Amino acid sequence: MAYLPTVPETLTRTTRKYLDREAIVYPRKNIRWTYEEFDERVTRFANALREAGVEKGDRVSLLMHNSAEFAVAVFGLLRAGAVFNPINYRLAPGEVAYILNDSASTVLLFEEVTRDTVEGALDQFDTVDRYLYVDDDVEATPKYAEGFHSAVANASTAPIEIDVKSEDQYAIMYTSGTTGRPKGVVHSHRDATYHNLMYLGRMDLDYEDVGVSAMPLYHNAELNCGLFPRVNLGAKTVVLHQFDAERVLEAVDNERATHLFVASRTWSELLAAAETMDDFDGGSLGLGVYGAAPMPPTLLERCMEVFCEDYATAYGMTEMGPCATFIRPDEVRDQLGSVGRAAPNHEVRIVEPTETECPADPVTPRDTVPQGDTGEIILQGPPMMSEYWNRPEKTGNAIRDGWFFTGDAGYFNEDGYLFLVDRIDDMIISGGENIYPTEIENVLYEHDAVEAAAVIGEEDDEWGERVVAYVVGDEDLDADTLDAFCRDHDGLADFKRPREYYVIEELPRNPSGKIQKFKLRESDADTATD
Repeated sequence: MAYLPTVPETLTRTTRKYLDREAIVYPRKNIRWTYEEFDERVTRFANALREAGVEKGDRVSLLMHNSAEFAVAVFGLLRAGAVFNPINYRLAPGEVAYILNDSASTVLLFEEVTRDTVEGALDQFDTVDRYLYVDDDVEATPKYAEGFHSAVANASTAPIEIDVKSEDQYAIMYTSGTTGRPKGVVHSHRDATYHNLMYLGRMDLDYEDVGVSAMPLYHNAELNCGLFPRVNLGAKTVVLHQFDAERVLEAVDNERATHLFVASRTWSELLAAAETMDDFDGGSLGLGVYGAAPMPPTLLERCMEVFCEDYATAYGMTEMGPCATFIRPDEVRDQLGSVGRAAPNHEVRIVEPTETECPADPVTPRDTVPQGDTGEIILQGPPMMSEYWNRPEKTGNAIRDGWFFTGDAGYFNEDGYLFLVDRIDDMIISGGENIYPTEIENVLYEHDAVEAAAVIGEEDDEWGERVVAYVVGDEDLDADTLDAFCRDHDGLADFKRPREYYVIEELPRNPSGKIQKFKLRESDADTATD
């Protein structure tokens, strides 16, 4: 493969061209950095790490919300030759300790809001020997840590002399681990740069664009579909500490943002916020991007009416870098609900589900299903991970003959567009019938009073599982109304109709906006209000 620049090289090249262009805006601390100012801080932090003994290949972990410091840290540690290890800030102390120990991280960056998590497991961190506190500009630094801003201010601005190649590791990103211990997904600099150039091309972004990073940067969806591509291009990134619907919309107006990515179902929160804001304009927004789960067609149509006409989406996962398919704005209306076609130099197949495979006769990439049938989605493309860190058996099970087996169910329509149905393991089997929750959720979203919905299977002595729905909506919404709506809907077979409805105040979500159905399965249904 032709040479591709490393992630920090993309910043270097952009800075040479656009010294005075704004790179990072962080309203929480009133930060506005040009590319020259941003690049200098990145170099200082890289030198601070090198002076502290960080060597090429050492893992540096971030337990942080979005911030300007996060952007400096990720580019700085990569410029120093280290490997980026972002950690979900909602994890429990013991889970954080597992990731730090498994990755053998030597440096941990954290902030005031994650301090309790760090201190809850300090004695469990086997390899960390340096702690950097990123709020030392506003809060007192803990005794066991050093101040991030102090380290940056005192470090050299001299260029880093270290040979980092595009094939070197750039990140170990741990998956959510909802069904077991999280696995570390290993990616190279080449993976990231290839992906980011591909994303820029498919989304037709320009260096004058302005994007808002509202989804968590520890996840490679916001990182590799937001911050990294914009830096590569020379565009501006507005960083929000965490998702808050009103603040997102305020940032869109205040910074004249041109594109915005949030998780599919999270767009409903933006719609609700827009209705309560008297002064929201949104006139600068030209492109809305959604992902993480299928977008209910009704929700997408509402967004087109309120925010902007053009929307695009991509489908993939951390293991693929993350995007492997795209659907462009000019295709969305004609292929409503689709996640598009394979990205350039990628391929997609639908095969027999591995969930039902015989251990003695495993599914292979050749075991495809007929066009139109639902099966498991498998993917192939240049940014695919090299391995799960220290998990050869898991790697071998996921990557078969060069194809990544996703665990997602989907199908191709007659035009060759991919439709994502659900997670294979979310499928409900009731009375011997296979039922995919997404199609029921899409029906529920058509009800005007429904803001969010999640459908799961609940154990049933007679049918094996029964369909139940958790719904967020207007205060007058009740189970009888929802059941009547589903009974009368001509797009929902009766055997798929929910047998129980729970109207609740909010659905559990992870920081990426994905609904955490495992928490609904674990919850006591009696505590819900129906």
